[in-house]
Amino acid sequence: MKRSVICIAALMLITGQSLAEERGEEACPRIGLALSGGGARGAAHIGVLQVLEELSIPVDYIAGTSMGSIVGGFYAAGMSPYELEEVISRVDWDEAFTDHIPRKERSFRRKRDDDLYLIRNRPGISRDGLKLPAGLLDGQYIDMLLKRYTLPVVTISDFDELAVPFRAVAADLETGRARVIGEGDLALAMRASMSIPVVFAPRQVEGRLMVDGGISRNLPVDVVREMGADIVIAVDISSPLLEREGLESVLSVTNQLTNIMTRRNTEEQIGSLTVRDILISPELGEIRTSSFDRAAEAVPIGREAALAAADRLEELSVQDDRYRKYLKSREFKKEVPFIDRIRIINNSRLADRVIFDRVSQETGEYLEVNQLERDLNRIYGLEIFESVYYHITEESGRNVLTITAREASWGPNYLNFGIAIFEDFEGPNFNMAMAYTRTAVNSLSGEWRSGVQIGQEPGIFTELYQPLEHSLRYFLHLRAMADERAWNVFDPEGNKLSEYNIGRLGGELSAGRELGSWGEFRAGLIRETGEFSIQVGDPEIEDRRFERGEIFAQIFIDELDNVIFPHSGGALRIRAVAGREGLGSDLEYQQYSMEGAVAHTVAENTALLSGHFATTGGNNAPLQSLFHLGGFTRLSGLERDELKGQNAGLLSATLYRRLGRVLMQPFYAGCSIEYGNVFEKRDEISYDAGVLSGSLFLGIDTFIGPVYAAYGLSEGGRSNYYLFLGQSFNHWRAGLGER
Repeated sequence: MKRSVICIAALMLITGQSLAEERGEEACPRIGLALSGGGARGAAHIGVLQVLEELSIPVDYIAGTSMGSIVGGFYAAGMSPYELEEVISRVDWDEAFTDHIPRKERSFRRKRDDDLYLIRNRPGISRDGLKLPAGLLDGQYIDMLLKRYTLPVVTISDFDELAVPFRAVAADLETGRARVIGEGDLALAMRASMSIPVVFAPRQVEGRLMVDGGISRNLPVDVVREMGADIVIAVDISSPLLEREGLESVLSVTNQLTNIMTRRNTEEQIGSLTVRDILISPELGEIRTSSFDRAAEAVPIGREAALAAADRLEELSVQDDRYRKYLKSREFKKEVPFIDRIRIINNSRLADRVIFDRVSQETGEYLEVNQLERDLNRIYGLEIFESVYYHITEESGRNVLTITAREASWGPNYLNFGIAIFEDFEGPNFNMAMAYTRTAVNSLSGEWRSGVQIGQEPGIFTELYQPLEHSLRYFLHLRAMADERAWNVFDPEGNKLSEYNIGRLGGELSAGRELGSWGEFRAGLIRETGEFSIQVGDPEIEDRRFERGEIFAQIFIDELDNVIFPHSGGALRIRAVAGREGLGSDLEYQQYSMEGAVAHTVAENTALLSGHFATTGGNNAPLQSLFHLGGFTRLSGLERDELKGQNAGLLSATLYRRLGRVLMQPFYAGCSIEYGNVFEKRDEISYDAGVLSGSLFLGIDTFIGPVYAAYGLSEGGRSNYYLFLGQSFNHWRAGLGER
């Protein structure tokens, strides 16, 4: 029976035929849609919406929790179910759940953190002890995503004025009670509703910290009924409880406890449904809450479940002319907002101008959303903020763009830890490191970092990085350090003859200019004093002290998307160094080096091409300044740093394929081909004198650093096995002569 017939029949009983004919449309029962949370399974809601539109069923109210709030919010904002399906399919969920802004948009200073093997996740530290972030992910990527797709309604603060009146359900972190959000910033309301505890940091709404509404009201039947719904269509996509045999790990037990909490309040809401209401429960099988790579698969399952209830749903259909009016009322003009004013809310130690100078948007112009997102990512890429968010409000007939930068609640002082293990089956090398970083030590984002390393190569350093003006382009960098490292001597067959230790004490003073997030130029002075000392074997070199005094200049371009397993972009570093007796150097010499890499990916396959060239003018550089080759992807069949010389060259091609994920981390298999050598004199350099090498490897990028197992082979039958943690195979950034 059609919904219009139901409307008229109801009115006939109350007021008579004539009134029913006159007001039948207005008296139709109001339909409310309650969409539950369930992570990736929530994409099934889209399939249900598609069927509702195909059956000409208008939705008068929507309430959603977590993923249900995202689907419901987008639909309430005027997005069609088919546009929703396209969005779900287009989102890079890997990016969304690593929460790292594109590396290309990080400041160049922050990119250099990748040269260390320190773990990126860093706790804060204060007088009260360690402070941890409120979630594993800040959610910056998700924030920008939600804001982008709600931009057509960005100035609407009353959710009753949306195409469909809407409510997002979150939970108050202090009380655990459900919070129904019906006004304010739509994107923020949706984000608060999906803030899965521990995974995503909470969001503040109306002065309260909000987390995922699933813990209090996962299926908001009562909410949509309170909005005015006479008939409720409830869509439950929450995860079923696991059987006993499935409870075999800490993760499964934790998920079960969460599901118990969610399931209990869901069952309460289902129990409140009447005979007039309709419950749709898609059978989503193995699609788990976290299976966002399979989210698109849930859409047709949602369709199938809705079609199974088509007999009942068809009773709610309306005539074509009324449904056309309904669709017309859902249309919002997708106009780009005109910006009359820009406001900065800066909850940090930085000067407001530091933030303002990174915003390209001009007043008196239409919003350039792509550029604004890049600008906010650049601000967030300074890595002192918990979130950088924007909102547009209408104030006295003028559109105000407000940018809110909130300093990390667990900062601004941080600890980083790192572990590096290298095993070539000739003997392990083990290092552990810890660094203490104070960010925003002044209004120009000065940074002081100190670190210590223990293990095979102990060391300690302290440095100050100080921008000189509000754009943060010009800087001074001071660094002091003391360390020890191995310097070994090999015979032509690769047998280790002697092991030396080089102890160094010194510092560096440099100044430069960042060239945007893609590069920097710097020049400076290096002064060191050190000592060679024999540890094992026959002394090829006498124990002796040395002095190093250099001036240097370099240009460094870095546009790689990732330094562990790059997929796109490139990098180039050109460096010139001159040892000067006037600066305390034992010798006068000049060295020049150029190294770079470029990566390109097709489907799951990546090619990384790299090249290196280094030379010494006069061929008279001291021992501690020689260039090195040997080791994994640096002539893989040879021992690490086996070859040393005044000049060096290396070309390599590395190919790898992503095979899948292990513990949610990408897993790769690959190979490399390398050709190069070192030379004592320039006139000895020739292509025919190179050494051909290659490797096969497996690698996984873990949260504590990359792990590799590899086999290397060089001409002449030389081979080597490698197992290491915490170091990248992208040897271009280590440099042939990095010291």
